[in-house]
Amino acid sequence: MLEEKILNDYKQAMKNKDKIKSSILSFLRSNMINQAIGLKKKSLEDKEVISTIKKLVKQHQDSIQQFKQGKREDLVTKETQELEILKSYLPAELSPDELAKIIDEVISQAQATGPKDMGRVMKEVMAKVASQADGKLVSDLVRQKLSPPKVEDKQGEK
Repeated sequence: MLEEKILNDYKQAMKNKDKIKSSILSFLRSNMINQAIGLKKKSLEDKEVISTIKKLVKQHQDSIQQFKQGKREDLVTKETQELEILKSYLPAELSPDELAKIIDEVISQAQATGPKDMGRVMKEVMAKVASQADGKLVSDLVRQKLSPPKVEDKQGEK
């Protein structure tokens, strides 16, 4: 179980005096405990742990972007190291090609024809790919595939 693996890795990081890893795993564990309390459970299922990790990954990505704008390279480095540790607990992501195939399948099965069908397609695609793809990437690809090709506007011709 993923929760146990994180706990064991946290203990090992503490023994090895790995400050960055022990710090981020401690933070992750506290988030997992808070989520378990919110759900009134003793422990979380793997999909719930992955959800917690994804939230933290998103926060770290946003922080890195902010620190880059603020020219704080020291904090960018720290956040990047923590981000890599968090990502190591996520399942491998699908390649854009694999993701495109799944999206094409869902679009043809759902007989989606345009942007109005985006919600339906997104729901199906996310159910299939679950934690193996970034939601924003999926959304961008679905929007791209459902949008009609842009025809150049020929002004001046009547």
